[in-house]
Amino acid sequence: MAKPSTRQGLIDYCLRQLGAPVLEINVADEQIDDLVDDTIQYFNERHYDGVEKMYLKYKITQDDIDRGRATGTTGVGIVTTTGTSTNISGVGTITSNFYENSNFIQVPDSVIGIEKVFKFDTSTISSGMFSIKYQLFLNDLYYFSSIDLLSYSMTKSYLEDIDFLLTTDKQVRFNKRQDRLYLDIDWGEKTKDTYLVLECYRALDPESFSQVYNDTFVKKYLTALLKKQWGQNLIKFQGVKLPGGLELNGRAIYEDGQRELDEIRQRMTSDYELPPMDLIG
Repeated sequence: MAKPSTRQGLIDYCLRQLGAPVLEINVADEQIDDLVDDTIQYFNERHYDGVEKMYLKYKITQDDIDRGRATGTTGVGIVTTTGTSTNISGVGTITSNFYENSNFIQVPDSVIGIEKVFKFDTSTISSGMFSIKYQLFLNDLYYFSSIDLLSYSMTKSYLEDIDFLLTTDKQVRFNKRQDRLYLDIDWGEKTKDTYLVLECYRALDPESFSQVYNDTFVKKYLTALLKKQWGQNLIKFQGVKLPGGLELNGRAIYEDGQRELDEIRQRMTSDYELPPMDLIG
């Protein structure tokens, strides 16, 4: 099928691109499965179509609060890390203990990046019935053109500056290989059953979104990986004569596959990958 919509359909398509069934592609099924997984992982982590921007809600539990509020060297979720140095002249062995809180929430494995967590605090400047924003609308904008838009815009900017100084964004830490979102906040101010809203990127699951299998990049990348693996399997048979005088040339197949992979990865950087954010300072 020219438009693969399943995992096996993608495999069959790529094998046909290499010459099957006219030629025997000397790659084991287990190797093919590994290469498909590598292709999907690379697509999810590097291609802008491999992820979707999501807003996920999380309800804070009492266990989260207890772990976040733990203090000292003992408590719920306190983790101890020990460092030891031996053979110190005149001292012997020095041991140091370090303690850290388990102030994190476990994030689904499909989440590959978190942009931010929306503000936790409520501010009288911008939220609630008695906020300055609400009162400004109630008293000054009750009919059209009652206030000059320039003055209103300048007032809003001023209030946003005050809001930023009083309720700054909290520090969060996230690493994809841990699947943990650390929240460096005052957990004593949090209450049970309140929500956090995460702005994050989630990897597309090809089993749920079958168009991933028909993506141009995925098909080309997997084909190149299969060609490289095919050549690598045949390298040790270099110079072996086949019936009819044919000679295997695994190294040429391997080098062709490697060259195609280099070209595809280069194009990934220039065409398909989201540009990195510029940092100044």
